[in-house]
Amino acid sequence: MFGLGGAAPQVSSQQKLQAAEAELDMVTGMFNQLVSQCHNKCINKSYSESDVNKQEALCLDRCVSKYFETNVQVGENMQKLGQSGAFMGRQ
Repeated sequence: MFGLGGAAPQVSSQQKLQAAEAELDMVTGMFNQLVSQCHNKCINKSYSESDVNKQEALCLDRCVSKYFETNVQVGENMQKLGQSGAFMGRQ
């Protein structure tokens, strides 16, 4: 009772579905942001070639790598803040 030592509260299938939908929305948003930012940075807007050239491909590879690396670092820092109680002014 009141979350003090008893059984963990059960999560309904509706709550699981809502959590999955929220996660999908977050991942989709992150992917769309990645595509937009890396496209703007790396792809020549004149589209003079039908395929991505070597320079564009290298730029895209670096851009995607940096985006994911930064995303992991931000996630780790937010997790540390959450564990310390400093996140959202809970300290």
